[in-house]
Amino acid sequence: MSYQNRKSSYTNFILIFVLIKIGLNALAISHFGFHRDELLHLALGDHLDWGYKEVPPFIAVLAKLTTTLFGDSVVATRIFSTIGGALIVWLVGLITVEFGGKMFAITLACLGIIFAPAFVASDYLFQPVVFDQLWWVLAVWLIVRYINRHSVKYLYFLGLVIGVGLLTKYTMGFFTLALLIGLLFTKQRKLLWNRHIIGAAGLALLIFLPNIIWQFTHHLPVVTHMKTLQKYQLNYITPGNFIRQQIAVNGICLFLWLVGFGFLLFSFKLRKFQFLAFAYVLIFLFLMEMSGKNYYLFGAYPMLFAAGGYAFERWIKIKYTPLRALAVLFFTLPNLILLPMLLPVLPFNSTLAVFNYVGNHTDIFKFAVTWEDQQVHPLTQDYADMLGWDEMAQKVAKAYYNLTPEQRKNTQIYADNYGEASAIHHFGKQYNLPEIISLNSSFTLWAPTDLNAHYIIYVDEDMGDKVKRFAAITDTCRQLSQVDNPMSREKGTAILLLVNAKPSLNSVYKSELAEKRLK
Repeated sequence: MSYQNRKSSYTNFILIFVLIKIGLNALAISHFGFHRDELLHLALGDHLDWGYKEVPPFIAVLAKLTTTLFGDSVVATRIFSTIGGALIVWLVGLITVEFGGKMFAITLACLGIIFAPAFVASDYLFQPVVFDQLWWVLAVWLIVRYINRHSVKYLYFLGLVIGVGLLTKYTMGFFTLALLIGLLFTKQRKLLWNRHIIGAAGLALLIFLPNIIWQFTHHLPVVTHMKTLQKYQLNYITPGNFIRQQIAVNGICLFLWLVGFGFLLFSFKLRKFQFLAFAYVLIFLFLMEMSGKNYYLFGAYPMLFAAGGYAFERWIKIKYTPLRALAVLFFTLPNLILLPMLLPVLPFNSTLAVFNYVGNHTDIFKFAVTWEDQQVHPLTQDYADMLGWDEMAQKVAKAYYNLTPEQRKNTQIYADNYGEASAIHHFGKQYNLPEIISLNSSFTLWAPTDLNAHYIIYVDEDMGDKVKRFAAITDTCRQLSQVDNPMSREKGTAILLLVNAKPSLNSVYKSELAEKRLK
């Protein structure tokens, strides 16, 4: 039997795991509302460009496609994410086969990806992270495929994937560099002397070039974004925290990917792919040194899961069927217990009951409810970020329509942060609200030149503390309402009404706008 025929015979078997992934996402797709980042990405889709302050343009293009093809509901918004997560499972199965794995190896690797907390939690929301993972895994499959087949088309496909990956998240560049250096450490370095590598690199650069140009014409906002992350979020992440998070994020599948890493590094059977282990070490050390968020590294684990599945298949022969069954249960059941805490497969009240029970009976899963501020909260940060947005928009709309028609003609709506601005942008369409104004995140790019209306509805992230500040520069400033959802990360966010603000407010606004457009 030829190599190609032998390797293609597991397609239908891998499809079983793809369908499991899709089914789990389908269960969870509508139990909670929009995540703040999903709302931002939908807003970016309404302002298509070659770049934004926080992300490259790929997610905005997908957002535009989503609303055009499927609508703007929560379910519609998460369709592409579900497809992306399913494709990751598919590629893990294919990489396992390329390593030489058969059905047992595929089962362990694919179930590992499906139920590992890292991928459960990150592969259903409409965020760049799932697509970033997809391009990393696809890049690995293409390199492995080239090493096994020696067909140069895979190198050009690799260039295409790297280019699109860079338009998705800039971390693709770091992973590409790690792969190249990893190749230099092994006998596979000969791949780098292939003249088609130059063509593939040129293709990747050509695809990425419009975003490079956009960055320079907009004063490199990626640099400012990284500095902001470093100051307000990444400063909490120490090397020790990063290491502990990488140990915890895949749950019991820690042992699967560790074995896979060891097999890639030391096994004669996988010696052709040893560079993947070196690449993992390099990207791990780089992100640890840069205080990267734990999910930045998620895309590197699927190749280790594939190698781990292959290793266990080598160790547990087919004649030990009961032992194989125990291995499958060992790598699945513990993570399955965590599922409702990471993927909202249960309705809200049932999910909350799970968190209450776990919180009252064990401290083991505190990592799941530890937010970026390193504090423990009632829900995961992602769950809390999916609550309260419709309430906020409704209360803003109520404030707007409590004004007379003449007053509404001279009214602007302002929000402090991108989550608030994105929610009002999205939900405001059904209330016919004027376009939201904000100087946070990419909203700065399309903000108006003046904040000078007679009536300003102000969404205050400081929970009404700005009332005193604005009292001196307005005829009146009062709080109308606030977000009351106790589980929302935006609980307490206040809705203010400013009447006849003095010119000094607009001067401050214009100064801040000019400054942020230079960053």
